[in-house]
Amino acid sequence: MVDALGIGVGATIVLFVVVLHFSRGTEWTPTEDISNDILERRASTVPETDFPEPMNRSIGGGGVAAGAVGAGSEGELDDGEGEGQAAGDDDPSAIPDDEAETYEIEFVKEGETIEIKENTTVLEAGEDQGWDLPYACREGQCISCGGHITSGGHAEDYVKHHTNEMLGDAEMSDGYTLTCVAYPQSDFSIETGESP
Repeated sequence: MVDALGIGVGATIVLFVVVLHFSRGTEWTPTEDISNDILERRASTVPETDFPEPMNRSIGGGGVAAGAVGAGSEGELDDGEGEGQAAGDDDPSAIPDDEAETYEIEFVKEGETIEIKENTTVLEAGEDQGWDLPYACREGQCISCGGHITSGGHAEDYVKHHTNEMLGDAEMSDGYTLTCVAYPQSDFSIETGESP
């Protein structure tokens, strides 16, 4: 048989829970979210920098790898250093527009073929078309701007890399290129946003 004391205790507990459930409480409200205010205040204490910040795709923010400039060098060359560099430095961007040859480059993912002069990088030409192509350093020191030349063969058969620091011969043999430093030397097809 059911004990009257058990029924009484059970009914009291249920009644207590129901009363608590429908009571008004303390009317406590959570405080407003101040996390954005704190982030803004902290961000305002950080000094502005002179290096480029390419929006949300920035990796490290600067165009120079950490430690690339030696302490105290201030960017100056020692006497005689770099004198022969100008003659050996065959930067394709230095070719005048009226002397530059034009090549037809097919951007596979974008579905268009455009003409690019040999003194313009593949990345710059794509951006001139209004395409949002990936990049970070614009110096050939990362692979954010990587692309795959689908025409077959070695990448250097189609483009000249100026200051390529990341891709080795094995990757270039597979057709990979860095679009930020890739100057066309022939017609080809490319898939942007592809890295080895």
